[in-house]
Amino acid sequence: MASTEDVKTSESAVSKIVNLAEEAKLASEGVKAPSSHALLSIAKSLVAGGIAGGVSRTAVAPLERLKILLQVQNPHSIKYNGTIQGLKYIWRTEGFRGLFKGNGTNCARIVPNSAVKFFSYEEASKGILWLHRRQSGNEDAELTPLLRLGAGACAGIIAMSATYPMDMVRGRLTVQTEKSPRQYRGIAHALSTVLKEEGPRALYRGWLPSVIGVVPYVGLNFAVYESLKDWLIKSKTFGLVDENNELSVTTRLACGAAAGTVGQTVAYPLDVIRRRMQMVGWKDAASVVTGDGKSKASLEYTGMVDAFRKTVRHEGFGALYKGLVPNSVKVVPSIAIAFVTYEMVKDVLGVEMRISD
Repeated sequence: MASTEDVKTSESAVSKIVNLAEEAKLASEGVKAPSSHALLSIAKSLVAGGIAGGVSRTAVAPLERLKILLQVQNPHSIKYNGTIQGLKYIWRTEGFRGLFKGNGTNCARIVPNSAVKFFSYEEASKGILWLHRRQSGNEDAELTPLLRLGAGACAGIIAMSATYPMDMVRGRLTVQTEKSPRQYRGIAHALSTVLKEEGPRALYRGWLPSVIGVVPYVGLNFAVYESLKDWLIKSKTFGLVDENNELSVTTRLACGAAAGTVGQTVAYPLDVIRRRMQMVGWKDAASVVTGDGKSKASLEYTGMVDAFRKTVRHEGFGALYKGLVPNSVKVVPSIAIAFVTYEMVKDVLGVEMRISD
């Protein structure tokens, strides 16, 4: 009896192993290497995202620089007091080139950041949609605003983490002026100097508030833009949909502007803290930060919470929104241009747009 049972057990085990082997074989046959068409589609998507980022950021470069200068300037030595005055001051003291200082570094960061962000969003959306349909049992289910928010958050975290050292260096290059004791000569020089004098961890200083801020910022950008577009197309509100069931460029720009306004308003305080933390450890900090030696600003923060506490204690809650006006003027067209440019370039390159298809 024992021997018969042993034989049956062995046969059962062998049968299970064979079945598992067959399932593994079938699974391996289903997993194929990406085709040349798929790789080309990925490349086109990355190129479209990169172009969108470069075009949108260059268009608003002067406002981007002014925003950062307003965020980090010493409250006891005010040089930049508002959007118009700030832009005029930069023009008068540094000329036309001063308005675009740091834009080369910014584009070197934003092009790969934007490429990774748009591509990551589409891939995350596809994965989340697949899980949503599988869990709900509805093959026709579509992404909800909350699911789009999650996909956007994932994309933002991936893109921010991949390009953060460039963002940190860009912040310093943007802040320095002609009177700065130490002049970074460019991206490579700034990176090497920070590494040598402050160590590799300095390149990720302020990363935590950046990631926390990018979750609502990028997440809301994508969620509001995509959801607003879908609602307008399905409801055909105000007759904004053309005969091809598409929205005009102007309408899409408006959707992007709404998305940018919501996202940046929610995440802006974290952006201010990020910039201030990035200045920590810069012993030759620009005069705009130290106030030309007049009542030197406190640049020592033990972390994100400490930076929040000291900023509010010494400068008030309003300091968390320093530079919000020029940033709003910058973000609204920037986000709008980025979304529309991305879609137009993808159309030109012939890349499929619909995530739900």
